[in-house]
Amino acid sequence: MYIHCLGLNHQTAQVSLRERMALSEEKTKTALICKGGETGSRPDDLSEMVILSTCNRVELYAVSPEPGYARLLAFLADIHQISAAEFEPYLYHYVDQAAVEHLYQVAAGLDSMVLGEPQILGQVTRAFELAQSQKWCGPILSRLFQSAIHAGKRARAETQISHNPTSISSLAASLAEQAVKVLDQAQIVIVGAGEMAELAVEALRKRGANRILVVSRNPVRAAEFMRRWDAQVITFDHLQQALSQADILITSTGAPHTIIQRSQVVPIMQDRQDRPLVAIDIAVPRDIDPQVGDLPGIRLYDIDSLNQQLEQSLAERVDEVPRVEQILVQEEAQFIEYLKTLDILPLISYLRGQAEEIRRSELEKTLRRLPELNDLEVKRIEALTEALVKKLVDVPITRLRAKAQYPCVSYYAQVAGALYGFDETQEHNCDLYSGTCPLALYSETDQC
Repeated sequence: MYIHCLGLNHQTAQVSLRERMALSEEKTKTALICKGGETGSRPDDLSEMVILSTCNRVELYAVSPEPGYARLLAFLADIHQISAAEFEPYLYHYVDQAAVEHLYQVAAGLDSMVLGEPQILGQVTRAFELAQSQKWCGPILSRLFQSAIHAGKRARAETQISHNPTSISSLAASLAEQAVKVLDQAQIVIVGAGEMAELAVEALRKRGANRILVVSRNPVRAAEFMRRWDAQVITFDHLQQALSQADILITSTGAPHTIIQRSQVVPIMQDRQDRPLVAIDIAVPRDIDPQVGDLPGIRLYDIDSLNQQLEQSLAERVDEVPRVEQILVQEEAQFIEYLKTLDILPLISYLRGQAEEIRRSELEKTLRRLPELNDLEVKRIEALTEALVKKLVDVPITRLRAKAQYPCVSYYAQVAGALYGFDETQEHNCDLYSGTCPLALYSETDQC
C-alpha cells in the first residue's frame, strides 16, 4: 500500500485556477459520498482518502495499492467536471514518507502563504472530520491526521511560530489591542471602507473589539460594512466628531493627499487631557499628516513603521522554524513506528483471541465437572487461567512487536502464523507476508 498526496497550492497555481478547484465543505462531503463514502461504492484502488480544500490549496490524501496517481487525477477531474489536462501541469505528487512530511508541514503552517498562519490547523482538522463522517478514514490516514494535528498544536504551543502578526491588517489590530487595557470597551474609528480597512475590522473583531465606527464616502461600501460587521457608519461630514471619540484610529482611504491635518487634531487632544490616541495609518499615500505624531498623547504608526515591524515579526517566525521542524521529526518518528506494527496487528489479535477462546473452552469443561465449587473458588480458578494465558502469549507478542522495526518481521510473522494456525483461518485483509507496509520504512542498515 502507498500513501499519496496529490494537490496544488499557492506556489504552483494562480488564484484563478485555485478558485476553480476549490471545494466548499458541502461539496467536499458530496464528493466523498458520491465517490464511495457512507452510501456509495468505494473504488477498489482507493481504500482511504481525505480532501483538504482551502483558499490556497486543494489536496487529496489517499491510501492506494498503486504507486501512481492516475486514479486520484481522475477523481479530481470528475468532481470538478473539468479536463485533467487543464490542471495536471500545476499538480504536485508526494508518495509515502514525502506525503507524510508534507502533511506535517501543512498542519504546522510551514507550507502556508503566511508562515505559521494558525487557520490551516483548523482546516486540516475539519477535513479529517469530514472524511471520518463518510467512513473514508482507515487505520493509516486516521493515525496520520491525528499525528499531524497533534504536531500542529505542539508547534503553536511550544514555539512562537504563530505569535507575531505578519500582515498589515493583523499588525494594526495587534497594536490596537496592546494600546488599550480592554479592547472591547475601546472606541475604534476606521476611516475608509476598502479592503485593507475590512481586513483590519475582521482582525479586530477576532480580538474582541465591539465598538467600531466606520467613516466612509462610499455609501454602498458603508452599507456592506454595516451589514457584515455590525459596525456603525457615518459620512465624512462627521469626521471631526468621530476623531474626538476615538481611542484607536485606523485610516485606509484611497485619497491622493492627507485627510487628517495637525490643525484638526490639536483641539481634540487639548480636550482629551490624559486620554491618549493611537493612530495607525495603513494608507498609501498617507492619510494622516506626519506632524500629528509630534503632538503629546498621540502614538502614530505609518506604513513604513508597520513594515519594519512586519519584517521583524517574519524574521522571528523564521527563527522558530528549526524548533518546529524538530517537533515534526519527533511526531513523524512515532507515526512510522505505528506503521511498522500494522502488518503484525492481525496476527497479534489472532493470538490473543485464540488463546482466550481455548481458555474459556477448557474452563467451562472443568467447571462442569466441579459443580460443588462456590463463586469465590470459581473466580480464583478463572483468575488463574487468565494469568497463565497472559504469560504464555505475552512472550511471542512482545518478540513480534520488537521485530516490527526490522525487515525480518515478515519472516517471524510467517513462522508464528504457521505455528499457531493463523494462515489457515478465514481470509483477512492484511499484508502480513507481502512486505507492502506503507512507506520505505526500513533503512539498509536495519538488522534482525
